[in-house]
Amino acid sequence: MKTRHLPVAAPIHLGLTLGPCRRGRRDPATRFDDDGFWRATRTPAGPATERVSLRDGGVLVEAWGSGANWLLEAAPALLGLDDEPEAFYAAHPVIRDLHRRLPGLRLGRTGAVVEALFPSIIEQKVSGKEAWLAYAAIVRRYGEPAPGPARLTLPPSPERLAGIPSYDLHPLGVERRRAETLRRACRAARRMEEITSMSFEDAHRRLRAIPGVGVWTAAEVARVALGDPDAVSIGDYHLKNQVAWILAGEPRATDERMLELLEPYRGQRARAIRLIEASGVTAPRYGPRKPIRRLREI
Repeated sequence: MKTRHLPVAAPIHLGLTLGPCRRGRRDPATRFDDDGFWRATRTPAGPATERVSLRDGGVLVEAWGSGANWLLEAAPALLGLDDEPEAFYAAHPVIRDLHRRLPGLRLGRTGAVVEALFPSIIEQKVSGKEAWLAYAAIVRRYGEPAPGPARLTLPPSPERLAGIPSYDLHPLGVERRRAETLRRACRAARRMEEITSMSFEDAHRRLRAIPGVGVWTAAEVARVALGDPDAVSIGDYHLKNQVAWILAGEPRATDERMLELLEPYRGQRARAIRLIEASGVTAPRYGPRKPIRRLREI
């Protein structure tokens, strides 16, 4: 095990900051517990596991595996310690209040592009619960035990994912369209990982060059892997309604209306969205919820 202690002058909330890294409560690669946040990942230096916890007026990062040093070096970026939430101007009174009450919310970045792209593709066009069940099933079947004491599972390597035929993913909850998009993205893993050194605009463009990866998926990846402060997940089923409800009291909206309401935050729209998501306030629901589909039963 290797460790690094990071002094932190400003507030930091691990749940709000690192929550986007977690794909549902059953995510085999991450876990929140009383000790902090655990994450298993594949770094350029090899597999590794990290535990992030608040200790002694700062953040303690512990890491195991051949990629431990890489994780310790990348820890400030993961925690958003180079983020500047104090520079955010909250034009709307609700956003202003959320920004004041949630000073520990930071925009971090994992630097792991394919690792963010994999679950984001699984989440296309389906409910979050349905996608998270499928993601967890794939990780458990095709991943590997992670280093360290946490008993986490490493997400499958891009090479492994690229070689899984679509008919093997169908029983796990992923139909052929998403399966083929995932395979294409993983075959281009090297080019995908290069976007960490690009401008956000160029990074989005390269992500969308993969057939099947659109603006929603690119924004989801850019938010988690790159820390893009302006990423907006256009096409999200719930987000547009949540934004409109909080900012305008409108229970239903279009993507165009959402972008209109977020315009005062251009350049920092992802931060405004994270504050809205963290509020826990959702737009009113009309009608019954759609049941979770089981593709193996179709």
